[in-house]
Amino acid sequence: MPFEEKRTWILGVAPVVSYTIYLVVVLTRARPHGLSQVGYIAPLLWAVGGSILVSIVATIAVAIAGRDDRKDQRDREIDRMGTLVGNAFVVLSAVGALVLTMAEAERFWIANVLYLGFTLSAAVGAGAEIIAYRRGYWPW
Repeated sequence: MPFEEKRTWILGVAPVVSYTIYLVVVLTRARPHGLSQVGYIAPLLWAVGGSILVSIVATIAVAIAGRDDRKDQRDREIDRMGTLVGNAFVVLSAVGALVLTMAEAERFWIANVLYLGFTLSAAVGAGAEIIAYRRGYWPW
C-alpha cells in the first residue's frame, strides 16, 4: 500500500474515532440534564485536537516506517477528487448551521452540525479516495 493511501486511511479513521468518543462523552453527560444543556465545548475541543494530534503522529510514523514513495499524478488527482467530495459536506453543514442560526437554535446544535459536517467531510472524502485507490480512478 502506498504512503498516500495509508495517509488517507489515517485521515479518514481518526476523525470518526474522535467524533465517536465525543458523542459518548456528550451523551453520557446529558443524562441528568437536557442534551442542549451539556457542556460540550471542552469535549469538542479535546476531540478535534486529539484527532489532529493522532493524525500527525500516525502520519509521521508511517512516513518513517515506509520507504520513499513519491506522489505522482494519480495520487494528486485522487487527492483532488477526495477533497472535492469532502468539501460538499462542509458546505452542507454550513448551510445547516446557517438555517439553525436563522431559526435561532441554541449554540449546541449549531456547533454540533458544523462538527458533524467536518467529520463527514473527512470520512467521506477519505472513503472516496480509498475507493479510487482500490478500484481505480477515471477522471471525467
